[in-house]
Amino acid sequence: MKRLLITNIKELLQVERTPRARVLGADMAHIDTVKNAYLLVEGDRIAAFGSMEQLASLQADEVVDASGRMVLPTFCDSHTHMVYAGSREIEYIDKIRGLSYEQIAERGGGILNSAMRLQQTSEEQLYEEAMLRLQQMMAFGTGAVEIKSGYGMTVEAELKMLRVIRRMRETSPLTIKATLLGAHGIPMEYRGRQEAFVDLVVNDMIPRAAGEGLADYVDVFCDRGFFTVEDTERMLEVGAKYGLRAKIHANEIARSGGIQVAVRYNALSCDHLEYTGPDEIAALKGAETMPTVLPGAAFFLGMPCAPVRDMMDAGLGVALASDYNPGSSPSGNMQLILSFASVNYRMLPEEAINATTLNSGYAMGVSHELGSIAVGKRANFFITIPMPSYEYLPYAYGENKVQTVFIGGQRVVG
Repeated sequence: MKRLLITNIKELLQVERTPRARVLGADMAHIDTVKNAYLLVEGDRIAAFGSMEQLASLQADEVVDASGRMVLPTFCDSHTHMVYAGSREIEYIDKIRGLSYEQIAERGGGILNSAMRLQQTSEEQLYEEAMLRLQQMMAFGTGAVEIKSGYGMTVEAELKMLRVIRRMRETSPLTIKATLLGAHGIPMEYRGRQEAFVDLVVNDMIPRAAGEGLADYVDVFCDRGFFTVEDTERMLEVGAKYGLRAKIHANEIARSGGIQVAVRYNALSCDHLEYTGPDEIAALKGAETMPTVLPGAAFFLGMPCAPVRDMMDAGLGVALASDYNPGSSPSGNMQLILSFASVNYRMLPEEAINATTLNSGYAMGVSHELGSIAVGKRANFFITIPMPSYEYLPYAYGENKVQTVFIGGQRVVG
């Protein structure tokens, strides 16, 4: 079994001696670190860590000197739509000219535009383009990613997307979770008869995706102009019948009731949450559902920031993810998300690190394996460039601060 030793680490961040599933409330403002540290990896697992003064003489197959550099667990990106065909920069110009997300969708743009392109694109091309995006994300420090379908909008196209995600999982070193988002939008041919499209999702799409083992989770866009609470409940009930736990898009456009549905159906996460008030926060208290905020989409669309401070003050945990997609967040750079967290949401660096590692790992069901530096966890971590302090991570938003990435103890970047 290969032994990898990282020595002279300026500061080893997000260490846990007693691993947790997630971080809540006031604890979000704290991370444990070890200065002048070492990290020992055996095979694909973290075997030990501590201060250099505690390091006894030992043999290692590879020794990496991290003098002047930080080491962190890789980011977990719990919400992406990174399998897609083509970009949507023309709609970006429409946004600049004042059209809203809803107005673009109503005239056949947005998700419908991506669906048309995806239906015309081969699995091979979708796979090749998505793998390039995945490589870019890894270079910025991401080690786990949840990828949603949702740009197919027909049964066959949705299954095509899920097959691409399965192939990515089989050929990439990253941890990948697949989510069926059959209810991402309403196809033009179903306008005025939305219930018939929900019938298609529950009677055909979900059973086939589950039967072929293509999805880990099921998701619904529960919001104004998209799917109602009643629609959402139907789809989540059928998803649960087939063993697919819920994840929900909610309250991006209005207070839709989506957060309350997420809690009722024990969703792993509810995501977006720009329109969240005291009732929604009260519903989330004590629930297993992780509130997940997508700062890239809010920034790109000029939307209000979700009230993360109110959530944390109420004792909730918060996760952050990129929402990487061609229409509203065309970036999978989790370092940028870390910076948005501090600049736009006034999150402390410690809160942002918790939200992009352990809590985002929880939001995609992998925090028992990833999201922190703990003995026995998978050895996914990155070494930064030389840095004065970890506060530099959100501060220096214009540069890639990741120098070397290890996934499962293997060097994959740098």
